[in-house]
Amino acid sequence: MSKFKKPNASGENPAISLAKQLAEQQAKELINFSFKYLNGDHEKFCYYPHEGNYFAELIARLKALSSITKQEFLSNRSSALRAHPIDWNGTTESCFGFPREEEIVDIPYQFSINSNEAGRVHGFFIYNTFYSVWLDKSHLLYS
Repeated sequence: MSKFKKPNASGENPAISLAKQLAEQQAKELINFSFKYLNGDHEKFCYYPHEGNYFAELIARLKALSSITKQEFLSNRSSALRAHPIDWNGTTESCFGFPREEEIVDIPYQFSINSNEAGRVHGFFIYNTFYSVWLDKSHLLYS
């Protein structure tokens, strides 16, 4: 005997439909990540020389953050996350530098990859999607 429920008259499996509805609802609320604006060629934030362990830590952090809402991210004052807006006046850069940035980016943010020395991710939100722009392993955004 199969443990899966038989499709209903419309051909849908009710258990899968309910699970899909719950997943879709959560997806509307939880943080998502995009690498559409990721700049790995920037002189300071080039990610090519990083070893595999760095990327394993990065993926682990992104996975963990994918289970919280944008509001939880923005209000989190954890010393491990270190999430906060970027004030360009206190940095070595004046902006991310991609076309039409001023029309796309409201507030730039950064967060820590881990509580050790794995660096920061710099980017911005559009709705609940965080667009990663720079991977700053060596903490070079701030002098």
